[in-house]
Amino acid sequence: MSAPSSPSRLGPSAVGPLSELLASCFHQDALTRWMIPDDRRRAELLPGFFRVFVELSAAHEGVLTAGDGEAVLLFLPAGAVVDEEALDGALSAALGGYAEAMRTIASLQAQGHPAGRPHYYVSFGAVRPGRQKGGLMSALLERMLRRADAEGVGAYVEASSPGGEAASRRVGFERLGPDLVLPGDGPVLRPMWRDPR
Repeated sequence: MSAPSSPSRLGPSAVGPLSELLASCFHQDALTRWMIPDDRRRAELLPGFFRVFVELSAAHEGVLTAGDGEAVLLFLPAGAVVDEEALDGALSAALGGYAEAMRTIASLQAQGHPAGRPHYYVSFGAVRPGRQKGGLMSALLERMLRRADAEGVGAYVEASSPGGEAASRRVGFERLGPDLVLPGDGPVLRPMWRDPR
């Protein structure tokens, strides 16, 4: 297993492949299926959707990779300031008519987000099929958590799958508050928190 890369080393040429990796790994995720129900349209739109988040995290040195690009973790460090209007515009351009579903997800996430507690916020993580269950995601999470611990701040994630929840629990995250349930008996996001150590 290769060591996670430094977040400052993410070059422009890596944005596309990492966006494609995330799109592939999240194609059948309950959250993206709720957002874009049609399989073909989801396959077309997810790479652009994830490019927005890769670029956002990269701007804040919040991208870690491992396994020669076979795994990626996106996060925002404590104190990161996001231009919400620009983000909404980028997501609207990427998703077209599906942007409103993303706004619904974001609104629900805002309700569960821990306010007034400085923290690192994990947005997405993915490991290419065939490389899963080999410790790559745990290594990336641990690398991020060492940064958070050094700064004396917590970390927060909303797990959208059993695998994501299990990986988070392995590195010390615990459930925080009630699950976030999307409308129409939609998928569930599980808020999780880890105190600094």
